[in-house]
Amino acid sequence: MMEYTVKVQNPAGGYTSNVSAGKHTLIADEPESLGGADRGPGPYDFLLIALGSCTAMTIRMYADRKKWPLEDVIVHLSHDKIHAEDCADCETREGKIDRIKRRIELEGALNTEQRQRLLEIAEKCPVHRTLHSEIKVDTALVD
Repeated sequence: MMEYTVKVQNPAGGYTSNVSAGKHTLIADEPESLGGADRGPGPYDFLLIALGSCTAMTIRMYADRKKWPLEDVIVHLSHDKIHAEDCADCETREGKIDRIKRRIELEGALNTEQRQRLLEIAEKCPVHRTLHSEIKVDTALVD
């Protein structure tokens, strides 16, 4: 069997899933309001975790390489759905679309140009680029 980097197992009896990513183990679940036991982050939380951690790491790598005085990067994220007609800069014109709000705090003695450049660098995070690209999920049953 092919080896994968992430495995998610959901035994009978609820939505709580055991996640393994390399040598790390996590729990995913749905909140009680959606029938889960709220024992871990939900699927969209993990999506936001991926984007937020990639954003922070990308900004940190760039600032470190430039030897800029960045002391801390804090990325706040939320996810919701909005009506496409309420989005002036979206291609989709009807139905609902997913919206992720990402707000970045940069701490340290950075000047205006450095802060603006780090905001631009956030757009180059690999997960951000993946979310904005065409994605093909190849799904098959395993015998």
